[in-house]
Amino acid sequence: MTLHTARHWTLGTKLALVAAPFLLLALVSTAITLWLSWQLEGGAAAINEAGRMRMQAYRMSLSVGTSQPGSLPTLSAEFEQSLRLLRSGDPDRPLFVPWDDAVRERFLIVEQQWRQFRGRWIGSRPGSVATLGAETRSFVNRIDELVHAVERHMSRWTAMLHLAQVVMMVLAIVGAAVLAFTGYLFVLEPVGSLKVAIRRMQEGDLAVRVNAVSTDEFGTLAEGFNDMAEHVQSMYRHLEARVAEKTGELEDKRERLQALYDVTALVASATSLPEMTRGFVQRVRPVAHADAVALRWSDQANQRFLMMASEGLPEAMVNAEHCVRAGECACGATQSVQGIRVIPIRTLAMQPPKQCVRAGYETVVSVPIALHDRLMGELDLFYHAQRDVPDAERSLLEALTAHLAAAMEYLRLNALEKEAAVSQERSFIARELHDSIAQSLAFLKIQVQLMHDALGRQDVAQARGVLEEIDAGVRESYSDVRELLVHFRTRASDEDIEPALRTTLRKFEQQTQVPAVLAVEGAGMPLTPDVQVQVLHIIQEALSNVRKHAGAGKVWVDVQQQPQWRFEVRDDGLGFEMHPDAHDETHVGLRIMQERAERIGAQLEVHSTPGKGTSVVLTLPIPVSSMAGPARPVRADAAL
Repeated sequence: MTLHTARHWTLGTKLALVAAPFLLLALVSTAITLWLSWQLEGGAAAINEAGRMRMQAYRMSLSVGTSQPGSLPTLSAEFEQSLRLLRSGDPDRPLFVPWDDAVRERFLIVEQQWRQFRGRWIGSRPGSVATLGAETRSFVNRIDELVHAVERHMSRWTAMLHLAQVVMMVLAIVGAAVLAFTGYLFVLEPVGSLKVAIRRMQEGDLAVRVNAVSTDEFGTLAEGFNDMAEHVQSMYRHLEARVAEKTGELEDKRERLQALYDVTALVASATSLPEMTRGFVQRVRPVAHADAVALRWSDQANQRFLMMASEGLPEAMVNAEHCVRAGECACGATQSVQGIRVIPIRTLAMQPPKQCVRAGYETVVSVPIALHDRLMGELDLFYHAQRDVPDAERSLLEALTAHLAAAMEYLRLNALEKEAAVSQERSFIARELHDSIAQSLAFLKIQVQLMHDALGRQDVAQARGVLEEIDAGVRESYSDVRELLVHFRTRASDEDIEPALRTTLRKFEQQTQVPAVLAVEGAGMPLTPDVQVQVLHIIQEALSNVRKHAGAGKVWVDVQQQPQWRFEVRDDGLGFEMHPDAHDETHVGLRIMQERAERIGAQLEVHSTPGKGTSVVLTLPIPVSSMAGPARPVRADAAL
């Protein structure tokens, strides 16, 4: 006789066996698609770099034709760099040429033409430029042939990518259809049978059963349903007794929940420590059925326990035990890990507490109040009779004291938060005063010195001009003071950052007579008003440092919007040695600029070389919305 053991396939195994082939094919197609995309990206970058070579060739030809050889070494080095990138690729980004015989031949021709072009027009002084245009066009045509050869590779890869995408779409459709059918066969049909059986049981047919036709989880579920139906049918006659029992348990739980709700409402609405502790002992006493309650709070070292509130205790006992040292009596535990203690007063091995004996108490229940394993105090419940604490009541008391400990900690943290807010507000006032009034006063100080010089030379015209500057500075300071007093914030502006920067640089030129150049590159997402205010303040502070310390002859402000906002303020002034303590407390301007940058999540860098000027670079984080794709670059240069 041969025994055949049936193989038990689980539902997960069945679905995995059905989905595994499609998943494997999808992974292969995805890998092919990713490889093709990588090839396309590297080839596109190579085409872009070859296109730059054409532009560089024309620029070199223009420099030779206009007799401006000063930029030829730089342009020649850039062209050489482009050739190296095409020859060896770029390890920092996907840039590589799809080499074959045709591409390699055209690349060698470009290199040969470049050597001839460089030797004739760049390496030596040409006598005549009559053939420069024709040779440049011929050279660029060779570059175009290289680009066309790479583009033919790109076309083949694009076709392969489209084919892979079509295959993935077909696999997705077929896989979805197969999984839908499998889901109906293995899942929906057994679920339908269980649903019908459940509806019949809801209608009162406790004899309903489900046929277990499979050996997977639904077969186990059907057997479990049948066992449940059998159990329900057998327990139906004893339902009333069990309902009464459960009703009593639910009533006890309702009372505990009501107590928890009352304490939660108390700690949520209480605004002071006395109010919270008094309300807590008033609510805990009836819940614990205690004759008296005392709430004691511990110091940091758990050596003293101060009575914060009490209910039902004799006045003499309250006065005598207002502050209890740890170890003086049975109360005052030194470790929260001891848990709830039931203390029989008259049977203590040590001398019974005199105050408890005088008041006629027989039992004290001590509940530690702890938060994160740190003892914060204890709740003492006093009883005139012998008393034990059931497990349910222990859980309730622990939950109530946990709520109290969390509320007390919240009050403490709230007080610390208010203190931190005051400190932050003071720092904010200091920054606002430094960025507005302090700079204006520094400007006025310079103008007063200029006034003294003009009066010493008896130059009435210059004195009158300086006086007008002083008048304008006083008006601006008055406006800043009014704004700080009325609005206490920087004036909001709906304009874009570029007009605001032009206005700032115009004021800088009027104050210092130092030329300032603004260069804006790219087109990015506009800055939010709060970020714009912080950026303007940082740039104003950098310009103020140039005015005070740099002794510069010219200032540049470069703005780059793509791929992220980047602001650079640089000058050709004296510069300084960079030290590790360059941002200490004595450099208020640099510290405030750093704080403002951290507030908007930006990065601030300061670079300086003695005799070669200083550069302050502010880089903002890349906005999430810019991930969708780069904007078309636009460049605007303006000399103010």
